[in-house]
Amino acid sequence: MLDLARPGSKGADRLDRVMSRGIHTRPAARWTALIATLLATAALLLPGSPAAAHDELLGSDPAEDSTVGTLPDELTLTFSGRIATDPGASEVEVTDASGASLVDADPVAEDNTLTQALTGEASGAVTVLWKVVSSDGHPISGEFTFEVSGSGGEPSATATTEPEPSGSPEPTAPPADEASSFDDVWPWVLGGLLLAAVGGGLVALFTVRARRERTPGGEPQPGSAPGDEH
Repeated sequence: MLDLARPGSKGADRLDRVMSRGIHTRPAARWTALIATLLATAALLLPGSPAAAHDELLGSDPAEDSTVGTLPDELTLTFSGRIATDPGASEVEVTDASGASLVDADPVAEDNTLTQALTGEASGAVTVLWKVVSSDGHPISGEFTFEVSGSGGEPSATATTEPEPSGSPEPTAPPADEASSFDDVWPWVLGGLLLAAVGGGLVALFTVRARRERTPGGEPQPGSAPGDEH
């Protein structure tokens, strides 16, 4: 039986080592929990990737608020990303000033464009309502109008020329003011502060462990002879 009461005995030395491990383990566990909490908080506060943003309508032909001489045979919508091509995923409603429908058949989605065949004649304001499923799987929708002059001639000066849709159009970013710039930057600043705190916690944890290894009464160092114990 080990004599735990007699100072300097093997039993007393082992008891001291066990107690020392318990004392140093508790601060290390607290540091580990603190670091885990800081990392989780930083992950929640950092903004999402730009790729997670919904797609948006880049343009149309006829363009929004433009004026055309006659109703075109089709309406084309161009988006910032690929849209779903599943049957029923896209919907387009085109009506004249009286509310009569001008659509002919279902819209056709291909890559980042949606084409809706039109029929009939119109004069005045034409309203377009659209809904598609964007590349991230979320439905998006919108509304705009264009004007039909009914003259049958060339489009008036108010008509805008839309560029030909390219294979991979670049989304246009809205102008940002000072307030929006600050809103975009502050999550990164806060995330940097949290990451710095995490780094400080790791340094403190390694320091505690290094001090524990140098503390008298710890585990015997490699190379020490068994007979050194008393």
